[in-house]
Amino acid sequence: MALNIKPLSDRVLIEPVAAETQTASGIFIPDTAKEKPQKGTVVAIGNGKKDEPLTVKVGDTVLYGKYAGTELKLEGKDYLMMREDDILAII
Repeated sequence: MALNIKPLSDRVLIEPVAAETQTASGIFIPDTAKEKPQKGTVVAIGNGKKDEPLTVKVGDTVLYGKYAGTELKLEGKDYLMMREDDILAII
């Protein structure tokens, strides 16, 4: 399914992974105690800046800051729009 959105400049659209619902020991985590995910998949990228091409590409799994980006809801799914500088690592 293709999104009809194209980020501008050095912006990246990320689909966050779902938050963990159960701990490793089997305890279920209630919705109020879940932490905001800090990992996601790149689904769209901009063209980059004039002299700085983007290093991430569509399909990369990335780590980003806890409060990075702007939350969006498109076609019933949650996404984050952020600058490439807010991405900490590609994993």
